[in-house]
Amino acid sequence: MKTFKLLPIFLLLILTSCSTVSVYSDYDKSVDFTPYKTYAFFKPGIDKVEISDLDKRRILHAIEAQMQAKGFTKSENPDMLINIFTKSREQVDVNQFSAGWGYGWGWGWNPYMMYGGGQTTVSTSTQGTLFIDFIDAKKKEMIWQGEGIGTLTKNADKKDEKVNEFVTKILAQYPPVKK
Repeated sequence: MKTFKLLPIFLLLILTSCSTVSVYSDYDKSVDFTPYKTYAFFKPGIDKVEISDLDKRRILHAIEAQMQAKGFTKSENPDMLINIFTKSREQVDVNQFSAGWGYGWGWGWNPYMMYGGGQTTVSTSTQGTLFIDFIDAKKKEMIWQGEGIGTLTKNADKKDEKVNEFVTKILAQYPPVKK
């Protein structure tokens, strides 16, 4: 009977460990986040982001959906401004596999590697980082920042899904829980 009680916890751990986006957040610990109810995008900052306009729109639409789900309203006279920033880097993975003959496991020289007994594979991927900043509209000070890091896709059909995953996981950390 105990195994049936632990099964949902085990499945949850498996699902969360397979996540492809790592998220972090930081905030001003002196700020009370409860008065913030309205937002607008910080256009001068968003215009400087060096990604395609299509990807910018994907990110902004995903943010709007998450903010609406949290009960926030987009406004011409907002309590806070939302800015985004992105960066990316190529990641190269090199894997080497030796299938030569030998005397068991461990370190040592394998003479069969000289004659093509091994295999090397090289793969590349793009790691992307999305920052979402919340700025107090009156004070013009950053009050919260979320960061998501994960592998990007060039597949146009999967970009919406990937952007939604990034934004959803980042904004799940807002508002911060004070300890």
